[in-house]
Amino acid sequence: MENEITMNNRPTIWSISGWIFGLALIVVGILNIFLVHPVPGVVYLLLSLVYLPPANMYFRKKFGFQVPMAVKFLLGIVLFLFTLGVSDLGDMIDKL
Repeated sequence: MENEITMNNRPTIWSISGWIFGLALIVVGILNIFLVHPVPGVVYLLLSLVYLPPANMYFRKKFGFQVPMAVKFLLGIVLFLFTLGVSDLGDMIDKL
C-alpha cells in the first residue's frame, strides 16, 4: 500500500473510503460546532484529517509515517458509537 492511487491513477477502495469517512466527519464536526459546542466540533474536524487521502500523504511525506488501517478502523467505530450514543448530537437526532 505504497501509494493511495495505483499506477494508472485509478483510486483504490482505501482512498474512496477515506474520502467518504473523512467527509462524514467534517459534516459531523460542522454540525457539532453549530448545534452542540465548538470544542467537539473542532476535534471531529481535526480527526477527519486522519482519513482524508491528501492529508494522509502529507503526514507520510512530512513526518515519515501514516496511521495504520487497523487504527483508522477502530477509531471510526469509536467515533461512530460516540456520535450516536453519547454525544448531544446523537440526542438531537433521536428527538427528530
